[in-house]
Amino acid sequence: MEFGFTEEQLMFRDTVYRFAKKEIAPLVEQADLKSEFSKEIWGKLGGMGLLGLPFPEELGGGGADVVTCCLSGEALGHAGVDQGHLLALGAHTYLCTDTLYKNGNDAQRKKYVPKLASGEWIGCMGLTEPGAGSDAGSLQTSAVKKGDKWVLNGSKTFITNAPVCDVCVVYATVDKKLKQNGITAFIVEKGFKGFSTGEPFHKMGVRASTTSEVFLDNCEVPDENLLGEVGKGMAYTHETLSWDRSALLAPFIGGMQFAIEECTKYSQERVQFEKPINSFQAIQHKLADLKIIKEAAKMAVYRVAHDKDTGKPLNHMHTSIAKAVVGDWGLKAASDAVQVFGGYGFIHDYPIERFLRDAKLAQIGGGTSEIQRFIISRILSMF
Repeated sequence: MEFGFTEEQLMFRDTVYRFAKKEIAPLVEQADLKSEFSKEIWGKLGGMGLLGLPFPEELGGGGADVVTCCLSGEALGHAGVDQGHLLALGAHTYLCTDTLYKNGNDAQRKKYVPKLASGEWIGCMGLTEPGAGSDAGSLQTSAVKKGDKWVLNGSKTFITNAPVCDVCVVYATVDKKLKQNGITAFIVEKGFKGFSTGEPFHKMGVRASTTSEVFLDNCEVPDENLLGEVGKGMAYTHETLSWDRSALLAPFIGGMQFAIEECTKYSQERVQFEKPINSFQAIQHKLADLKIIKEAAKMAVYRVAHDKDTGKPLNHMHTSIAKAVVGDWGLKAASDAVQVFGGYGFIHDYPIERFLRDAKLAQIGGGTSEIQRFIISRILSMF
């Protein structure tokens, strides 16, 4: 398996890193402390072309492959950009816009993709419900055809970007008896009658991403905003898995590299018992573990990206391993990083405590670590 990067890809990664280090990283501390989504940061991401990276140039995108998208996300995390804004980017670009681009008709692509790719509009995906989290197929939001429109009723929760969204790809069922085969996708604009969002949640981590409930109260959606085919919605959510297990995880890998560098620097400067603490084996081993975990996670994530770029069928073993490694071992890496800093790792004066808070989400969002183990064990039992 070859994970070599082209010179052009590496140059792009380095460009993104330098840009983010200079233009975005200085802004993230206050956004995180205030739990505030920064339009300034969003504008910078859009201006750099990072919100439309995988889409064709004729639609305002960058025409990048999946590996390049991962390198971009990794570079942003490495530069110290908070995972809150990077989660907002992921939900916008890979869960909303890409679903619309892949499954929409020409008119829908021309109407929505350019504005989403530039960042003028913000997108989100409405799938999770209060009673349908890991079991997304049991969603209850309904869609009934009435004349030339669809009427949607139900609610969604934990929807990243919902309070600031202009467009939401909403999943609803046309017939609950059909179960997953009734799930259908719709393009819902924030101004549509019956669409509203709740107050933003106050979260433990990824604070700068704004997350809330979505309410659909006899929400009227024109028939022209049906996305793809009736009953194909669940298949569309499966298509996002390759993004969710690659480009959405890549920023966490960058965050691990950021932590490695911060911990290495601190351990060289911090003196105890008349020695820099990096002279003690306990600290040396934690730094080594950070590096091991980061490299293992990178291999797992880029394998998924490579599979997608080369047109291989979605490998659920590969995707679940990537998610579990980044989620579980990434959290261990974050905890170890705080331990290297000691008491200073527990206060806002250093960015390591944010790294720990943000890392927890990778165990939960987009499929819990327990679900990943269930999938892996089920596949193993088939052999």
